[in-house]
Amino acid sequence: MTPITQSEINKAAWGACDTFRGVVDPSIYKDYVLTMLFLKYLSDVWQDHLTRYQAEHPDAPDLVDAMMQQEAFKLPQGASFAALHKRRHESGNGERIDTALHAIEEANIAKLRDVFQDISFNSNKLGDEEQKNDILRHLLEDFAKPALDLRPSRVGQLDIIGGAYEYLISRFAATAGKKAGEFYTPAEVSTLMARLVDPQEGDDICDPTCGSASLLMKCGRLIRERTGRKQYALFGQEAIGSTWALAKMNLFLHGEENHQIEWGDTIRNPKLRTKDDLLRHFDVVVANPPFSLEKWGHENADTDKFARFRRGVPPKTKGDYAFILHMIETLKPGTGRMAVVVPHGVLFRGSSEGKIRQKLIEENLLDAVIGLPEKLFFGTGIPAAVLVFRKRKADDTVLFIDASREFVAGTNQNALDETHLTKIVGAYQARNTVDKYAYRASREEIAENDFNLNIPRYVDTFEEEDEIDLMAVREERTKLKADLAELETRMEGYLRELGYGS
Repeated sequence: MTPITQSEINKAAWGACDTFRGVVDPSIYKDYVLTMLFLKYLSDVWQDHLTRYQAEHPDAPDLVDAMMQQEAFKLPQGASFAALHKRRHESGNGERIDTALHAIEEANIAKLRDVFQDISFNSNKLGDEEQKNDILRHLLEDFAKPALDLRPSRVGQLDIIGGAYEYLISRFAATAGKKAGEFYTPAEVSTLMARLVDPQEGDDICDPTCGSASLLMKCGRLIRERTGRKQYALFGQEAIGSTWALAKMNLFLHGEENHQIEWGDTIRNPKLRTKDDLLRHFDVVVANPPFSLEKWGHENADTDKFARFRRGVPPKTKGDYAFILHMIETLKPGTGRMAVVVPHGVLFRGSSEGKIRQKLIEENLLDAVIGLPEKLFFGTGIPAAVLVFRKRKADDTVLFIDASREFVAGTNQNALDETHLTKIVGAYQARNTVDKYAYRASREEIAENDFNLNIPRYVDTFEEEDEIDLMAVREERTKLKADLAELETRMEGYLRELGYGS
């Protein structure tokens, strides 16, 4: 059997989007394509295992049935991709796909409860009945192509499917404009944040605005790469239903079983709680929250039952510190550390934000401020920063890193490569002042700056211009004047020869 590569699967899955292009907006059709990839993978794994068991026990159908009942998930009769593909020329494709998804959810309720509730292939978003049926027939045919044969016996490791899923999510993010930030953090930023918080075996890891869970999985992957074991637990919450479903499917496809991902508004209704109805605490908390969210829950902040806003209530129309304060409140007292992406205004805006910032610094919670380049994030060209907080620090200094000029330039999007990531993490771990790149500030220095964390106040990146040699400039000017006089004389001669002179 010819082995398949990650890039071939990625290309084939992205090609399946052609069915929708020009007919449905990418922010809508991404959910259909990703759900179909999920269904195709489940079906191929199920069929692969069934075929193998039948070959091993040709005369024992009851034993084969019993073995299939022990699979990691159940695929009900008639709910497979093959069954849907077989009937693709009949009317009612949308209704049949929805029925199959609901049957799969019911059969795997503990793992897939509510995952498909926000997706309907029978929706009028895909056009009238005739157009919808035609689009879905093409989609089924795209996923039936040999390149998207996702049987484990053909593709090998599970991560090749998870990789395709991540690839599609990143491509959708690149085409989705401002909506992209709702579900995807660029891979290199996720990698950077994971390395900064340095997740360890046995850690509880949380992302309170988890999107499609890519940042959470980066943290888990670091632990696996170091230890070869999945000794950690992933927790998350996501406000948007369709994005929450993406996270659940993404974790399933990556074989991440030890997770709890809740659906709901983290600020208004945090769902990761203990049996005593207190906020659950974590070793690691990471997030890329929505920048300066206007309607974040200001109206109920004063009476917050978890006392998350005791240091101050963030402005009504800017929720950045609401997420920061929530994250800090969920850190374990001894081991807790966190990294959060913020817009630069968080570093210097005054009023209530200035007071909150001052208290966080006085409590010695802030560990580092890292400035990133512009145009890294989908949907916004503005530069962002990563703030690192720790519950237990060795001293009361704050490290400032200006990495804003270190990037690989792209047409619409800039990127960080491994060299940049290594430099940032190395500087963070060393905690030394580096000329024009990093500065280790004492709490007194920050207080002298009125607790303003604007990076240029601490990291001087000013480049002195070369001194101008005035005598050389004068000499050059004299030479140019002489050349110009000679040119004028020659021009006058030419004009006289042509009869234009006096």
